[in-house]
Amino acid sequence: MGGGSWGTALACVLASRFDRVALWVHEPDLAARIGRTRVNDIFLPGIPLPPNVRAGHSLETALSGADVVLSVMPSHAVRDVYTRMLPWLMPSMRIVSASKGLEAGTLLRISQIIRSLTGPDYRIAVLSGPTFAREAATGSPTALVIASEDQELVQEIQSNFSGPTFRAYGSCDPTGVEIGGALKNVIAIGAGISDGLGLGHNALAALITRGLAELTRLAVAVGANAETMSGLAGLGDLVLTCTGDLSRNRQVGLKLAAGLELGAILNSTPMVAEGVTTTSVALQLAAQYGVDLPIAAEMHAVLNQHRSPGEAIQRLMSRALRNEAGR
Repeated sequence: MGGGSWGTALACVLASRFDRVALWVHEPDLAARIGRTRVNDIFLPGIPLPPNVRAGHSLETALSGADVVLSVMPSHAVRDVYTRMLPWLMPSMRIVSASKGLEAGTLLRISQIIRSLTGPDYRIAVLSGPTFAREAATGSPTALVIASEDQELVQEIQSNFSGPTFRAYGSCDPTGVEIGGALKNVIAIGAGISDGLGLGHNALAALITRGLAELTRLAVAVGANAETMSGLAGLGDLVLTCTGDLSRNRQVGLKLAAGLELGAILNSTPMVAEGVTTTSVALQLAAQYGVDLPIAAEMHAVLNQHRSPGEAIQRLMSRALRNEAGR
């Protein structure tokens, strides 16, 4: 459910594991074009869809007879799309959320939004980890995490999804997996700024390490396991998103460092950089739990308060000295 780059890539990867894969595409014209050309020319150009993948715009058609519902829409669209999906959802369907972000206003994680709409009878898992869509779609080795409090569901999805180039690890900590997937995008904007300003490898390594500390502080505060943040959905995803040029959020940081305005950056691509919205939401969530997120705070100031990228870096470097292991 969601025909962006990651949704299309997952359809390609999972086509060999299932008899039929329905790819629901939000844009009717794109859905029709994919149906004719077998290629998502906007979000994943050059990658043909396998024969058993069928793209379309009808929610009813996509969900009819579905065993697994894999939602890959942007985080801001989850509530609306699931509300429209409700007439065709059934408790027998297994729901897997691959969206990364937090909901503005409610501060809910994506699986919490889905649960609030579907009720307690549905089995829900989350999928996250260090993944670039194009690499997964072209068969590069990829490892990620399936997390749910329902460990039987985790094992089922692991078995259904895993293959020669796509390996799913299990977790009982969906909270940590979702917080890691959301917050790493915020740090990646900072990584792009650091590299865009030419600050070097020392600065980038420090930013990633202290960014991991921020992820971990918030995750633990909201009930996650600290160990999750040292795994694929925490450190793994953070490193990838901060260092890989396919990262949308890193690209936002690079362009901010070059002096471009945020509005122009966002309007230049149909892709969604989740970190732009997640930054302010994460700070609100952190305030509820009394957690300090200095990197996220500086990114918020750059994104929303016209603070220059250079000043943000200087403010981080001039903070009061402290013990590394302290909260």
